[in-house]
Amino acid sequence: MKRLILLLLGLSACATLGATGRDSLSDGALRAEVLRLRERSRAWDLLADRLPRISGYLQLGYEIDDAGTSDFFIKRVRVILQGDLAPRLDYCVHAELVSPQLMDLYLRYRPFRQLNFQLGQFKLPFSIENTGYPPLRIEFIEYPLALTRLVSFNDVCGMKGATGRDIGLTAYGGFFARDGYDVVSYDIGVVNGEGINTRDANRSKDLVARLTLRPVRGLQIAGSYYRGSYGADRLRRIRYGAGACYDRGAGVVRGEYIGGTTGSLKSDGWYVMGGLRFARRWMVAARCEAFTEDRSVAATRQTNWTAGITWQPVRFLRCQLNYTYEHYASDAFSDRNVAAVMLSGIF
Repeated sequence: MKRLILLLLGLSACATLGATGRDSLSDGALRAEVLRLRERSRAWDLLADRLPRISGYLQLGYEIDDAGTSDFFIKRVRVILQGDLAPRLDYCVHAELVSPQLMDLYLRYRPFRQLNFQLGQFKLPFSIENTGYPPLRIEFIEYPLALTRLVSFNDVCGMKGATGRDIGLTAYGGFFARDGYDVVSYDIGVVNGEGINTRDANRSKDLVARLTLRPVRGLQIAGSYYRGSYGADRLRRIRYGAGACYDRGAGVVRGEYIGGTTGSLKSDGWYVMGGLRFARRWMVAARCEAFTEDRSVAATRQTNWTAGITWQPVRFLRCQLNYTYEHYASDAFSDRNVAAVMLSGIF
């Protein structure tokens, strides 16, 4: 954008010089014209810096299993607007166009590296995968069960469609800066606890906190805690988790455990994954995971094994192929073999 503006101003200057005539334009007038164009360029730069940056993506694909499912799907169509209101104040507006709803809308104030604030609707700072691996970065088509069932995606409390988000205020920051990262960082927030686009149904507020250690580049170890209540009946929700991730260069290894209490229901789950990038545009990955909805009933356990390959031939296109074997401890459900392909168009 800035290059285009400078080109247009340059052409304007050439036209002005041509109209005035080289012989009739004095050195003083030429200097004045250059200064005027520079001031105009600065004004355009300030205007361009205030314009929102527009980006987004769409994800669609096909899924088939041996239980009779054969389905084309549109998973996400997202539009994101981001911009700066001041040197340390920015904003984000993030909308979903499939079943239209607002995903993110927040103001972020960053006065210091050690202390920053975020107000609005945003991803909960719980777990590594929830905030660190958005849909265009995660190695698989689906998120792990432990995350989706206990962190406001398709939560066992009854909350659906929040995709790990809520409305509230968080403070975050980091200490002991190294080259491009902080050795210790924290997030602590107060949220409604009802998910996205929803007013609080009770007077209490939910607390969420995360502490992350990065002893070396590419490695992070994190612990998370969430405590609150859901709905007008104040259903108690407690969530806790810990995990580690090494993601640098050609390889990534990540694993997390997430447990929780929902009323009197105790649930937990875990996942471990590994991936290898090669030939610049390809990645292969595998994940093993398990989730038990009711720890007192072994039959509520589901275990998945997933293998996937990702190919990104150009910057704006991402192709994923996944195979998952789903094993159910309960005799009421049959095991499934599921194959899915998804294309992501990025703009």
